[in-house]
Amino acid sequence: MAVSIQIQGLVKRFGATTALDHVDLDIEPGELFFLLGPSGCGKTTLLRHVAGFYEPDEGRILIGGEDVTRVPPHRRDTGMVFQSYALWPHMTLAENVAFGLRMRGVGRAETAERVRKALAAVKMEDKASRRPNQLSGGQQQRVALARALVVQPRCLLLDEPLSNLDAKLRLEMRGEIRRICKEAGLTAVYVTHDQKEALSIADRLAVMQAGRLEQVGAPLEVYRRPRNRFVASFIGETNFLPPDFFGAQASFPGAAALSVRPEAIRLGAPPAGAPALRLAGTLHGTVYLGETAEHRLDAGVAGVPELKVFELNPEVLSRDESRPVEAWVAPSDVVPLPA
Repeated sequence: MAVSIQIQGLVKRFGATTALDHVDLDIEPGELFFLLGPSGCGKTTLLRHVAGFYEPDEGRILIGGEDVTRVPPHRRDTGMVFQSYALWPHMTLAENVAFGLRMRGVGRAETAERVRKALAAVKMEDKASRRPNQLSGGQQQRVALARALVVQPRCLLLDEPLSNLDAKLRLEMRGEIRRICKEAGLTAVYVTHDQKEALSIADRLAVMQAGRLEQVGAPLEVYRRPRNRFVASFIGETNFLPPDFFGAQASFPGAAALSVRPEAIRLGAPPAGAPALRLAGTLHGTVYLGETAEHRLDAGVAGVPELKVFELNPEVLSRDESRPVEAWVAPSDVVPLPA
C-alpha cells in the first residue's frame, strides 16, 4: 500500500555549510514527487535522509506516519535506484534482482516468483539469465528498478537514475519509470537536475536552492506561475522585463519584474478580440531547430535586453536577416515577480 512521507523542519550541516535549511515537505501516498535544482542545492542530501544514509541535525522524517528519523536504512522498507545501476557483474539478472530477497531470508520458490514478476514489470523477463555486461544502459537501469521493486518497498527513491543514458534512452525511460511506479502503486521520490524530466513525468515537484524549497507544486503550476526569479529562470527559459515594460497597456502594482516565457511571445498581430499586450521591434539572430525557431527581438526599449522568442513550426526562415515585426503577449502569460 502506498505511504505518505512527511519531512518536518529538517536541518543538516556539514561543518560551516548548511545543506538543508529547515525543510518542510509533505508527499502524498502514491505520488511521483521530484526534487529538482542545480548541483549543490541539497536535493540528493534530502533524498539520502529519507533513505536513512544521513541523520539530520534537527527535524523528523515520517514514512507512513512512522517516525524513521533514527531508523537504519535496511529497516525503512525503501527501495533505492542509483545513477550508477550498481549491478553485480558476476551475477545473472535474476540473481541480481533476487539478492535483496536472499538477504531477507525469503524462500526459494517465493523468491523465484517475485523475481519473475519484477523482471516482467520492467519488460526484462526474457533476459533473466544474462549478465549486466550483455545489456545496454537502458536495460541495466530497468534491472536496477526491478531489484528495487522486488522487495516490495513502501516507497521508491531514485537518485538521478537516467543521467548516464543517451538522449533517446532517457526519453524512453521517462515514461517507463512513471508506468512502473503507477502500476506498482508506489510513492516515489526522484532527484534530478533535468527540468524536462521533471516536467514530463512528475505529479508534483519541489525546486530547491541553497538547502531550501523555493516552490512546490504541479509541473504546470510551477512552470506557468513561478514564485520568484530563481524558479522562473531555472525551470525553462524566460525573459525578465521591467514592471512598466507594457506602459499604459497594463500595470503590475508591487511587481519588481515581469517574467514572460519565449513561447508566450507570438509574432504578428493578435486575433480580433483577443486580449493582448502589443510590442514591436526588430527580429534577428534566428536559430533553426526543426520544430521551433529561436529568435532575438530588439524591442527598442532603453535598458531592456533583447527578448528571446520561440516560434513553433516556422514556415519562413531568415537566419541572417533583420526585419521589423509586430508581436503580442496574452496578459495571462505575464507573471509578476516579487523583489
